[in-house]
Amino acid sequence: MTESAGARNEAPSALRRGVGNKVTVVLGAQWGDEGKGKVVDLLAQEADIVCRCQGGNNAGHTVVVDSVEYDFHLLPSGIINPKVTAFIGNGVVIHLPGLFEEAEKNLKKGKGLEGWEKRLIISDRAHIVFDFHQEVDSVQEQQRQQQAGKNLGTTKKGIGPVYSAKAARSGLRICDLLSDFETFAERFKVLAKEYKSMYPTLEIDVEGELAKLKIYVERVKPMVKDGVYFMYEALHGPPKNILVEGANAALLDIDFGTYPFVTSSNCTVGGVCTGLGMPPQNVGEVYGVVKAYTTRVGIGAFPSEQKNNIGDILQSRGKEVGVTTGRKRRCGWLDLVLLKYAHMINGFTALALTKLDILDVFQEIKVGVAYRLNNELIPYFPANQEILNKVEVEYVTLPGWNTDTSSARTFEELPENAQKYVQFIEEHLDVPVKWIGVGKSRESMIQRF
Repeated sequence: MTESAGARNEAPSALRRGVGNKVTVVLGAQWGDEGKGKVVDLLAQEADIVCRCQGGNNAGHTVVVDSVEYDFHLLPSGIINPKVTAFIGNGVVIHLPGLFEEAEKNLKKGKGLEGWEKRLIISDRAHIVFDFHQEVDSVQEQQRQQQAGKNLGTTKKGIGPVYSAKAARSGLRICDLLSDFETFAERFKVLAKEYKSMYPTLEIDVEGELAKLKIYVERVKPMVKDGVYFMYEALHGPPKNILVEGANAALLDIDFGTYPFVTSSNCTVGGVCTGLGMPPQNVGEVYGVVKAYTTRVGIGAFPSEQKNNIGDILQSRGKEVGVTTGRKRRCGWLDLVLLKYAHMINGFTALALTKLDILDVFQEIKVGVAYRLNNELIPYFPANQEILNKVEVEYVTLPGWNTDTSSARTFEELPENAQKYVQFIEEHLDVPVKWIGVGKSRESMIQRF
């Protein structure tokens, strides 16, 4: 008995390892479109593995290498580094036709994606986005418009319907697709029938979509692994530089964002653990990416929005058009109340401040530092949209620099007032700004430490 109990308590050597490698996390700190792709691309030059942990092809990350602009939606943008292994975790929802179309489109642009199929690993627990999920997304948006006079402004990529199916335990995963196709097909038909009963106008080509999926089985099979074991070995094997690329952003998080105008996943730091199957003790540096002003796509509260010439200048100079949707972004001054809230949730160890050069033409620049509600300062970021729409932003006005910063490559080369702008942000948030972006290319990222 004693020997048997002792044997049971003797853990396998592989499970008695220490904390192991830490992951570096890059997250959006506003409403998305902050330039995460460029920061990931910079860090991926030294990375061994780059991971996506949540979202789907509703995300849009742009990377410019040798004057070639690559657009990523599902693939981790770090895959542009030929030495990187890219991992799509269980928290990501995958539209297989979209994945392969994205890869082929970027392959035509340059050599960055050569050999991508041999360098991509997909978790077998990731849920699948079907074509009819995208149709459902579109129908739901139409219904919201008809019933309430406004929609959520989704990308219509089927992301919300898939996460809903996942929560309702009726979704289908990559492991289901690869195990037994006949069983998978039956479950697929049941799911399609459920949607058809809910949305009678929905047109679903069941046999056509199944035929398409069957073609993808053999192509995707070599990429699929048990994601939990993959991450465990990556974290507890030889030293590795592991980078996690967050999609969307803090204010779009399903729990902490400006609900209901949010995405359907947790795009704050907690989503890293649940979306990759790894413990919190392996989270290392958490970098927040912040645009030097604020933008938002679609509807929803936006306290610092500038519906005037300032907003037009920011939109025009920043070329503020969504990578995924093609919609113009709403623009406004930097909001430090919003950023403090994002920092409370994520615990940023440093920030990357992007698009500083867009502010080069202003004589003075305003920064939101507090909210007032009924003329009283409030020490929090309101959860309720109606309240958030009513707050008045208290601004600090800083002198602009009215100088081209795009050629600066060190902090000292920036104009004095630009340096003071960065320092003001650091002091207010009590978080250091490690990188400053003054252009689209890799070379235009100033690293301070």
